[in-house]
Amino acid sequence: MTFAGPARPEPEYNRKTPASGPTVLRIVLGGQLRRLREEAGLSRAQAGDLIRGSESKISRLELGKVSFKARDVADLLDAYGVTGERRQTLLELVEQANRPGWWHQYGDVLPQWFETYLGLEQDAARIREYQLQFVPALLQTADYARAAIRLGHPSADERELQRRVELRMRRRELLTRPDPPHLWVVMDEAVLVRPVGGRAVMRAQLRHLAEICAMPTVTVQVVPFSAGGHAAAGGAFTLLRFAEPGVPDIVYLEQLTGALYIDKPAEVERYQKVMDRLCVDAEPDRRTPDIIADVLRRM
Repeated sequence: MTFAGPARPEPEYNRKTPASGPTVLRIVLGGQLRRLREEAGLSRAQAGDLIRGSESKISRLELGKVSFKARDVADLLDAYGVTGERRQTLLELVEQANRPGWWHQYGDVLPQWFETYLGLEQDAARIREYQLQFVPALLQTADYARAAIRLGHPSADERELQRRVELRMRRRELLTRPDPPHLWVVMDEAVLVRPVGGRAVMRAQLRHLAEICAMPTVTVQVVPFSAGGHAAAGGAFTLLRFAEPGVPDIVYLEQLTGALYIDKPAEVERYQKVMDRLCVDAEPDRRTPDIIADVLRRM
């Protein structure tokens, strides 16, 4: 995982900044500490010496890749000459950034590399996702999710399967919270006709998907078979954008045993262009309910 730096201006954090979860707050706090260190004219190695650490430790802190110790941050703020309300605000931010997210209770079935994504997903203001095999997790029914999870974890017992399904259903709650992100999904038509879980499960999933299309904060488009080849030849990916100042856009690429997080502006821009092209190749979102209805008639 790499968080190279903010793609947008990085204003000073203050109490009026919208509340966020621990993953994004670590990125925000890390960016603030980097800016303060640079203003103080100190190198990462010099800052590391101040907290009995190394240059690499400072780098990880400033990238928001690790949790923060209040003592370390206090020592750094002393060295950077930060006092008064500004200092107190940053120390409060440390406490908030160290609070575990709700997903930590699923640690028995949750790999660490995916914990990062869940934290980002919870705080995203906009999620753009392309899928070519499965219905996106946030739009799945419990039965469809169970079937899809079983394919990826064929040796899982009933308890593990149930825990994984519960986690996926809990994730869906962000779509109906008071401040939901805008979810914009583009799916290959194959996703709609592949009977994951069998005919009955798939028909229920399609009906659920049709209902989701009516939500004002969800956009669903389908790339038809007639489009032929298209821009996303490399596979599924997700683009995340945040309202929090100083947090860069992030591309998420899930792999079999891990994930890649990309935030370098030039690389993110390439994925954004691919997504934009997919939206052009896909049928307009107003057509999606009709496409789903047609698949249901033929299933």
